[in-house]
Amino acid sequence: MLFSPVHPMHIPDGFLSTMVSLVMWVLSVPVVALALRRVGRDLSERQVPLMGVMAAALFAGQMLNFTVTGGTSGHLLGAAIATILLGPWAAMVVLTTVVSVQALVFQDGGLLALGANLFNMAVIGVSVSYFLFSSVRRLAGGRSWGLFVGGALAAWSSIVISALAAALELALSGTSPANIAIPAMGGIHMLIGLGEAGITLGVLAFLQTARRDLLQTDATRASGNRAIWAGGLVLATLLAVLSPLASRHPDGLIWVARQQGFLSAAKSPTFKIFSGYLIPGISNRTLATILAALVGVILIAAVALLADWMRTRRQRK
Repeated sequence: MLFSPVHPMHIPDGFLSTMVSLVMWVLSVPVVALALRRVGRDLSERQVPLMGVMAAALFAGQMLNFTVTGGTSGHLLGAAIATILLGPWAAMVVLTTVVSVQALVFQDGGLLALGANLFNMAVIGVSVSYFLFSSVRRLAGGRSWGLFVGGALAAWSSIVISALAAALELALSGTSPANIAIPAMGGIHMLIGLGEAGITLGVLAFLQTARRDLLQTDATRASGNRAIWAGGLVLATLLAVLSPLASRHPDGLIWVARQQGFLSAAKSPTFKIFSGYLIPGISNRTLATILAALVGVILIAAVALLADWMRTRRQRK
């Protein structure tokens, strides 16, 4: 059978206490607002299409869970890839868009827990990636190994540190003791991080060969916006079509929740649109998953086009 259910990937409501969830919102909102302000001020012709296709590709790519070990799976985060190609502020906006669409449209991750999911992935994941990648590149002194070593280390660390942050939030919420949640989440995500590092290395190797200009630090020098749009959307569409081939095993967080006995704390979403990454009313679950993935890709691409239109309008004024 082709169909494999797309398991939830992010923290649902019920895993975190109301107080911890509110604190995470308070921490996330100012950082995301600052990122939006910086991107709005510094947005370039190159970044608009690249941000759009990056967000669409990450959304579709995250639906392709890969098997790790012991009956669990991991999924692409993409914080390192986005940070390397776009810089930290734009990468935060991209991850915020992806995680927000997943929560609001596909009910992956709770609405109250959305602040924590944004903080763990868009803020911590990107910040860790930027610090480690830029540090290794400086250490490499412009040599090519810095790109790949820095990219792999940033990708692996972004997964592990984000998972440890989630474990700490679980502990502070009283959901799972710190001496259990932290080793469990850290251990399994160290393995998942290897998959993230491998994917990141593959992307960097391809771009180093095919589009080296996208790896330049000067965000205004890349060209070929139409080619970026076309290539990126084709990739996102391909990943969406392949989404039913995702691993059947639960994501690392859900696996830990099952192992530690707090999975039942998860609350059902207050509303459902395309819950479970399925289009309602379609009996063929493979087709329902593919169509849901394509809807997500289109929504995110539309957000990018809207941002481009708003930027163009501001420039004309």
